Amino acid sequence: MDPETTDLPTPCTSSAAVVDRLRRSLSSCSQLIQTGVDFHKSEQSLSDLVLFLNSISDSFVREPENQDLENASFQILTEIRLFITSSSVDQQAVIDALSFELPKTAARFACVSPRCMEVAQSIVDCFTDKCSPRDMLSILCEAIGSPRDAFTVPSYFAPLLSGFPKVFVSIRRRQFEQVKAAVPVILNALKAIVLDSDDKDADLGDIFHKANCIADSMKAVCLELEGKDNEKLCALLGLFVLQITALASMGIEYRLAHSSPLVLKLSHFLQSCGLSYLGLIMGTDVEKLLGIAVGDGGDDLVGCFSDIWLGASILVIWGYKSNEVALAAGADLVALKDELQSSRIKRWHAVGMLKHVLLCLYLPLELKKDAINFLLSIMYPKLSQMPNDENEDYSTYMPTLCSALQAIQVVIMYATDVILRKNAFAAFKELLADCPTSLRFDILRALIKDGDSSSMIAVLLDCVREEVRLESSKSPPASKVSKAESEGSQGTIFWSSSALELVELVLRPPGGGPPSLPEHSDAVLQNRPNQSTNIHWLIMLPSNSVHKVHDQKYFYATCQKSDQIHFSCFSFMQVLSALNLYRFILIKESTGQI
Repeated sequence: MDPETTDLPTPCTSSAAVVDRLRRSLSSCSQLIQTGVDFHKSEQSLSDLVLFLNSISDSFVREPENQDLENASFQILTEIRLFITSSSVDQQAVIDALSFELPKTAARFACVSPRCMEVAQSIVDCFTDKCSPRDMLSILCEAIGSPRDAFTVPSYFAPLLSGFPKVFVSIRRRQFEQVKAAVPVILNALKAIVLDSDDKDADLGDIFHKANCIADSMKAVCLELEGKDNEKLCALLGLFVLQITALASMGIEYRLAHSSPLVLKLSHFLQSCGLSYLGLIMGTDVEKLLGIAVGDGGDDLVGCFSDIWLGASILVIWGYKSNEVALAAGADLVALKDELQSSRIKRWHAVGMLKHVLLCLYLPLELKKDAINFLLSIMYPKLSQMPNDENEDYSTYMPTLCSALQAIQVVIMYATDVILRKNAFAAFKELLADCPTSLRFDILRALIKDGDSSSMIAVLLDCVREEVRLESSKSPPASKVSKAESEGSQGTIFWSSSALELVELVLRPPGGGPPSLPEHSDAVLQNRPNQSTNIHWLIMLPSNSVHKVHDQKYFYATCQKSDQIHFSCFSFMQVLSALNLYRFILIKESTGQI
């Protein structure tokens, strides 16, 4: 081992000395590789060269403001480019050997400055021009799949990502398999960039421009293929675009992304992949793409497409906000909204897709606002086409509706924007009203049972009280209804009778034990004549069994079989709402309105 090639430079090393040493190292590597006499020695020489170059890039990480290091880095990259493009380097074996190490090394220097990134990208381009595309595909995947922590920044990945389009279009055999192997590596790297980025800066815009170029190259390869391979690669391209859409929405400021060429370019791919806004917002097109591109047993590939449902919803929201984007996608927003308003099932599928936008922590608030507004725009069905289907079984849609309503609840409870919270609550009520009566009750019961927010449970109970009020206002007074009519109209008092089940759910928790009771609740609790409920034991609690303590928290006490008193701290808003609902039903009954 040559000691001259292993001594690491110091920050004060002059640029001229560093470049001279690099020139001699490259020449030595080239000679050893061309002679091919001692393979081990040539490998060691290349390893020493990489160690030398990495020490320079590491120095810049430690001293990012050092202008001398920046100048040295630029001159190093310039010398590498000059060497690999020189006519004297006519041996393919030399280029092939250097290609395994120098693209990744050059990418490290790209982090130093914009001009360094430009030269680093040209170095990667040189290797993609001169080397086997299959080899370069493996080299680029390895480079972006295993960066050091200090180099997990957009400027490291940008030169490497720029090499994929040329490699994809240069592959001549088994194109789908080759592209399919590279896509997960690319998408995982892009997601790491987005999630690790502190600022939504211009570097991310350049990264997603390169991702769009990769999509363009995939489309170009699709045009060269026929039959099954064409169908599978088009489906893979569609999934790639959906994932890129989601990641770009997380990484780029929404207002900028909304008007940038990136959105329009991504939307142009939809027609090429056979995608429509209706299929995207219902999720059917996403399922179709997965079935074609991944099939069975593609768990590794599915993992890199974790955000495609989100991306599908966002593409439609972009079109909803911009006629230009919708036109690029070949979509008619008026026809889309008419279709969703005319079909309850399609509307529910759309709501189920929008929950991905509402629950994503990385999306900007403006995008969630647009999602809620779009939801409201499709929740006003045409009255002439409203189905009379109260007796239909919609239980299979309950999980979808419950999860969507829970997503809207999150916005209601945690959004900082007042208008967004107001619109989210309006959307919540509209979606509830869109459900048939029996399904609506089951959904409310599930939300109350699974809810962990006392204030939200109180809101849900108030929704039940409103249902009872509307039901009683449509029914004739009990005094004017004969016994026969009363027996025949039991279906019309569904909410009045079912509401007691929800009252009991709160006042007698399924897990056992007493409920959380507020102070001075005796006036609310009364015996209900001729009504068998399981909450009468609460009325026996004396008023002095409920105490208010100095920290304004409330405690309840109840006697168990052992006659011991147990205290628990609680939030009692839901109990107040349950008691008020119970009192409301009592009043309605006592006045003959139920």
